[in-house]
Amino acid sequence: MTAISPRTTSLYSRHLAAGAKLGDFAGWQMPLDYGSPRSEHLAVRASVGMFDVSHMGQIEVAGRDARELLTWALTNNLGAIGPGQGQYTLMLTDDGGVIDDLIVYALLDRYMLVVNASNRSACWERIQECAAGRDVEIADRSDEVAMIALQGPEWMNALGPLVGSPSPLGLEYFEITEDMVAHVPALIARTGYTGEPGVEIMCPWESAPRVWDALLRGAVDAVPAGLVARDTLRTEMGYPLYGNELSRDRGPIAAVLSWACDTKKFGFAGAESVERDIANGVAEKLVGVMFDEPGIPRPGQDVLIGDRVVGVMSSGTLSPSLECGIGMAYIASEFAIVGTEIVVDVRGRKRQAHIARRPLVARSPRTD
Repeated sequence: MTAISPRTTSLYSRHLAAGAKLGDFAGWQMPLDYGSPRSEHLAVRASVGMFDVSHMGQIEVAGRDARELLTWALTNNLGAIGPGQGQYTLMLTDDGGVIDDLIVYALLDRYMLVVNASNRSACWERIQECAAGRDVEIADRSDEVAMIALQGPEWMNALGPLVGSPSPLGLEYFEITEDMVAHVPALIARTGYTGEPGVEIMCPWESAPRVWDALLRGAVDAVPAGLVARDTLRTEMGYPLYGNELSRDRGPIAAVLSWACDTKKFGFAGAESVERDIANGVAEKLVGVMFDEPGIPRPGQDVLIGDRVVGVMSSGTLSPSLECGIGMAYIASEFAIVGTEIVVDVRGRKRQAHIARRPLVARSPRTD
């Protein structure tokens, strides 16, 4: 069988020129770092960094029944947002497992779903399934849209000179607008996956290098950052990652995501399972973990209290901000209490830790 080569984004040549270390991620050849993941991480916390996230998928839904379809297909209360707003939400199987976590944006004439690269096909198939019998038009725009995340407290100073109007600079969290960036038409959303303020810029695939170059040469030094820094940033914030914290094997309640579910109407696919988990409780819950001694946790490592295994690490890393081991874990619900002392088995070595409140690192003082 012939191996399928990883895909590359339209910024691939820029990453090579910048000396990026590349790696396969969800079938894409993506920049893991540009020499120092720690420096990239700290640049986002202190100033501004930019990430190529063009591997993400974009699915558009329009038509008379678009809202009805998405109210069924997605867990959150879609009625809470209107044109120019976005919302974090989940897509579930009929039995309550998580197909993906995503952001849905309400635009003037359509909705746009930004989905994880690894789940693009699964989300597309689910939307098609839910569209049956409804007056909707759906389109997968993933191959047409590039995406650059500009993140950090200096994001406005980096973006300001490049936009066509002041509108993007006044966006509230999770709002979205159309404008120009470096003379390129773009959707600009006040969203991100780092815990720092910033925007995600969606533009035509072939125009992304122009936007990237303009940000790189801008008034503020926007530091290129790779997926390693993106992962340490999201772990410090306690943001879930699909395949680690989220999967079809666990539901939203175990993942402590009831806030992303419309628990008043329960009108979404998979709602029966969610309602049952709320009523009956769940065997395990997702918690933050912080080490009290040297060590770096990794996914799959056992979490113990005394000699009893009570959970498993779902994510783990060395925090550049705290300079200690941190992560997330699924813990038996009876022990999933902030402050509980635990032990993590790090390759046969027991490391003292405790359950910590998320976010594990406070946002920068200049966030909104």
